[in-house]
This record gives sequence, structure tokens and C-alpha cells, in this order.
Amino acid sequence: MTMLQHELTDFTANIYQDNQFSKLTKADVLGHWSLIFFYPNDFSFVCPTELEDLADHYDEFKKAGCEIYGVSHDTEFVHKAWHEANEKIAKIQFPMVADPTNTLSRDLDSYDEVNGQAERGDFILSPEGKVVAYEVISSNVGRNAEEILRRVEASQFVYEHGDQVCPAKWEPGDETIAPSLDLVGQL
Repeated sequence: MTMLQHELTDFTANIYQDNQFSKLTKADVLGHWSLIFFYPNDFSFVCPTELEDLADHYDEFKKAGCEIYGVSHDTEFVHKAWHEANEKIAKIQFPMVADPTNTLSRDLDSYDEVNGQAERGDFILSPEGKVVAYEVISSNVGRNAEEILRRVEASQFVYEHGDQVCPAKWEPGDETIAPSLDLVGQL
């Protein structure tokens, strides 16, 4: 089953951000582009490398109008402890979302029933809260923030320019393709 165009269901989650605890709801995710970034566990091995990479590119995501939400099944208290204990995680400014009941990972079909945790999934949501791009990969392979940002920007471009599509390796400012029935015979 595809998750494309799946609308995020209502939820309330606890978060840790800016040295404080607060709540996150579906309403908070609406109205802007979002990256929901699942990772299996705090205090693990591959996860801090991914989260540090996202933290290093956070300003670029914000410039693109996209908020990052890092999500694991750990509680907000574990997120705080990890933030305080790990210099890579200490760089994080985006919300660290607690999903101990796996509500979000189940909604976005990235929950691993066997291990009781989320798979490495990243979901790009439109301002309406619909999935426009996603990737779920093996838990032993880390992801690249620059590639995710490129997919955010390409998704934003085609969202705004419905008559254009982005070719492989497209970056903002590159040429796009205007699909045409005339081109079909040339393919």
C-alpha cells in the first residue's frame, strides 16, 4: 500500500525542543512543509549521525519553509537526556518528538511490529498534511540530509508548478520538464 497522498491523522505528542517540553499536534504541522523523520532509538549508533546531519542542514530546511520533526518511540525525557549527553544531538534545534505508543509510526506505516520501534522512514508532507514523498530503509543504513532537502525542494516546485516535473538530480534553478503528449513518442 502506498502512503502517497495519505493525510496525517490527528495526534498529540510530547516534544523536547529548546531545553523545554511542550506538545505537538496535527494542527501544528499544517500550513507549512514538514519532514517527519523516524529513527529507531535514542542512544544508538547510526541515529546520531543522521540527526547531526539534519541539525547541520536545519537552516537550509527552514529557509525552504520546511520544519523537521525527529521522531522515535522514546519519551521526551529520554530525548532530553540524550540531548544533554551527546554533543552531536546537542546541536539539534528542531523538535524531538516522543512517540512511545507508536501512534505516528503506525499512522505512516513505518512501525516494525517485530522490534517494537519505527523503521528509518522520512516523510515529506505538504502544507495540507499529506504525504508527497517518502522513503523507508533498513535500520542499518543512514540517510543523507542533502538528498532529503533536494526531495523537499523538488516536491515544493512541482506542488507550485503542476505543469512541470523535475528530472533526476534536479536542484533549485535547474531546468525542469514540461510533460507533453508530443514527447511521448520520443521516449
